[in-house]
Amino acid sequence: MLRNFLTVGSWTMLSRVLGLVRDQLLAAFLGAGPVQDAYLIALRLPNMFRRLFGEGAFNAAFVPMFTERYETKGHQSALRFAGQALSGLMLWLALLTILAEIFMPLVVECIGSGLTGTRFETAVHLSRITFPYMLLICGAALVSGVLNGLGKFTAAAAAYVTFNIIGIAAILLGALVWHNTAVVSAWGVTLSGVVQLGALYWAARRAGMAPHLTWPSLSPDMRALLRRMGPGLVGSGVTQINLTVDTIIATHLPVGTPSILYFADRINQLPLGVLGSAAGTALLPLLTRHIANKDRAAVHSSLNRAIDYTLLLTLPAMIGMIVLASPIMAALFGYGHFTVSDAILSGQCLQAYALGLPAFVLIKVLSPAFFAEGDTVTPVRIGFFTLALNLVLNLLLYRPLGHIGPPLASTIAAFVNCTLLAVILHRRGLFIADPLLKGRALRIAGAGIMMALWVAAAEKLAAPGLPAWHGVWRLGMLTALIIFGMLVYAVMLDALKVVRLRDATVAFQSRLNRRRAR
Repeated sequence: MLRNFLTVGSWTMLSRVLGLVRDQLLAAFLGAGPVQDAYLIALRLPNMFRRLFGEGAFNAAFVPMFTERYETKGHQSALRFAGQALSGLMLWLALLTILAEIFMPLVVECIGSGLTGTRFETAVHLSRITFPYMLLICGAALVSGVLNGLGKFTAAAAAYVTFNIIGIAAILLGALVWHNTAVVSAWGVTLSGVVQLGALYWAARRAGMAPHLTWPSLSPDMRALLRRMGPGLVGSGVTQINLTVDTIIATHLPVGTPSILYFADRINQLPLGVLGSAAGTALLPLLTRHIANKDRAAVHSSLNRAIDYTLLLTLPAMIGMIVLASPIMAALFGYGHFTVSDAILSGQCLQAYALGLPAFVLIKVLSPAFFAEGDTVTPVRIGFFTLALNLVLNLLLYRPLGHIGPPLASTIAAFVNCTLLAVILHRRGLFIADPLLKGRALRIAGAGIMMALWVAAAEKLAAPGLPAWHGVWRLGMLTALIIFGMLVYAVMLDALKVVRLRDATVAFQSRLNRRRAR
């Protein structure tokens, strides 16, 4: 298990690093302007459907059913089921792709209603190029599910890295050779889908489990698959609609707003993806076991400690991104056509997103308590309520607050979502904040505030006007400020008796010695 975790984690980390490089190149060559806005709309469309039908509900329902058939009914039965699932998925998505290509102006109008003129026409053109990626990557996600069900994680994890590798190559070729970055990059998106599907299918064929296309039929297995997809599809749909609402509102703001929102959200997603996913994945089986044993004390303890550890890591990330938002955006993206002014505006969006980081992560901590009880309905209902709230807040805030309106609306909606989950769990007797959590949360917040004050003072004294500095010096000073902030936070945690540095050092050294002894 550990080996598989490390394999997937390593490839995921590599993919995230390459994804950051890809975004940096997009910012440098396209800036925050009409072409970038159009390109991001074109990228948003296939990714939305990919998360709905590929990596989302479909795969979440398919993998357990495939694994069950492989373990209980053998190779041929599992292969037949995989072929039926792939055939049904590809037929449905092929029809959707054809309709989308024909009616692409209407599709773009729905997701980018604020786009006009050249920006709209460019978005339609680029979307027609990128939309087939949805069909290809959803097929790749299913074949990846087959490999994961067989315990072969390396090929599945490695294949997704090719999206960013091909994306980087396409951007460079488009900018330096063909001098049409957006169009060539769009073709790179679709090409990466071909490569991913081909690589995964080849790996499945080597494993003797390559699914074959057949004429789809509504067999009992397929009906069972569709039933299992239902809750996940609804849940994924809420998330994707939330993101789409922000995109729609952003297109009604000045040119470049979708771009600065996109880059800010990409930075916010880094700690959210790592901390949220890790917490939710580790907590679900633990809570399931405690609830099955009717051990409510253990449920309370597990949730309290999970929230404790989450706050310990999330609060400094939130505070750091708020204090150093503009320098972060400038250091990572402030090159080429992405100006210092763009970085400052994007930094303001990052501050609004970062305010909601604890809430976004805690949602992933609290939701498993419902899933462990077999309750998938309540989180979805809350999700729909906060979806409506997000829409209302976007409409209320985008005119007076401009580009800060959409991320602030998402943050407020996330806090409402988190609060409702906690209140319902409390009423069910599954979550009661213990005195240890309350005391440590206050001290962690205190350590974070002290870190913020020291880092803000250091930036003002040692690095005034940091976003406008030269690239190398800017990155170096930002790194120094981050390290300084981490040291201040660690010292304050020790002073407030949240974490004893000496004990932590001894424990780390002891664990290191045990590993060496093996």
